[in-house]
Amino acid sequence: MNSRQQRIMQIVSDRQKVSVADLASATGVSLVTIRHDLSELEKNAWLRREHGFAILCDSDDTDARMLNHFAHKQSLAAYAASLVQDGETVFIESGSTNAFLARLLASRPGITIITVSAYIARLLRDGRCDVVVLGGTLQKGTESMVGPLTRMALEQVNFSKAFIGVDGFTAQTGFTGRDMMRADIINCVLQKGADNIVMTDSAKFGQIHPHPLGTGAQVSLVISDNQLSGVHEKALQDAGIRVIKTGIVP
Repeated sequence: MNSRQQRIMQIVSDRQKVSVADLASATGVSLVTIRHDLSELEKNAWLRREHGFAILCDSDDTDARMLNHFAHKQSLAAYAASLVQDGETVFIESGSTNAFLARLLASRPGITIITVSAYIARLLRDGRCDVVVLGGTLQKGTESMVGPLTRMALEQVNFSKAFIGVDGFTAQTGFTGRDMMRADIINCVLQKGADNIVMTDSAKFGQIHPHPLGTGAQVSLVISDNQLSGVHEKALQDAGIRVIKTGIVP
């Protein structure tokens, strides 16, 4: 996906439905070029076209979540990808921002990606990296493996970095998650003692959810956007967590 197509996706994500003419005007190219871009994006299931409009897919699945704050998630994932070295074995958890990271790493030979996400595994099927998919009970909505079989599989693998997502953070609760089964798997990952990296947007900070996700001592780095408040940034730093804020605002 080129930079113009990324810009198209950001516009469609923000406005849900945009005319082809408006997209051509916003990007400064011809209608022919825009239609070619939209054909490629539709072919790769990023959006759909209907009667002269580009439309954001109305869905709760990972494809749809990837379109929310598109450029922002690309920015977080791009920084995360820069941390992965050739020959490294990394764990990538489920979630839309992690799926962007997987896309960026797919073309890099010599990297091994371990994941519990069936969605991410499909993204990587034609990639040059090696892929290890851990089994378990499939959560159909998130396309993620959970449960005791997944925990057992995690005990049999090692990785140097783990990229995970969270649903909330406060200084009092630390990181929290909405889903008990997913939280259980994240906690197993955190206990492996790898270089644990959280990628999440600033809107998650200040939110509290039922299930704790590890301790501050288990997370080495948080990658977020530049709208992360000074209060939450200080809370992370006080817990010994390094913070990187990318330049694109959601």
